[in-house]
Amino acid sequence: MSDNQQQGQINIELDENTADGIYSNLAIINHSVSEFVIDFVKIMPGVPKAKVKSRIILTPQHAKRFLNAFAENIHRYENAHGEIKEVEQPSIPLNFGPTGQA
Repeated sequence: MSDNQQQGQINIELDENTADGIYSNLAIINHSVSEFVIDFVKIMPGVPKAKVKSRIILTPQHAKRFLNAFAENIHRYENAHGEIKEVEQPSIPLNFGPTGQA
């Protein structure tokens, strides 16, 4: 067994396409009893149709861990770079079908 495995570390591989990332300026979050579904969407001005670019499905426990980890990272970012200012966004009419079910 290697030292990394002995210390409980995981070797994570990141392929080139995934490393490039996907731009999203809207997240739609739905949930059921057993999972949270986050759809990341890219909406462009003047384009009447937007596509889901990526979907992440989490258990409720992992969703809560993600929330805490994300909040901690925002806190660290703001400590290093200053407060992130929220700007008022125009209302986007969303009609992507039923919500609250996964």
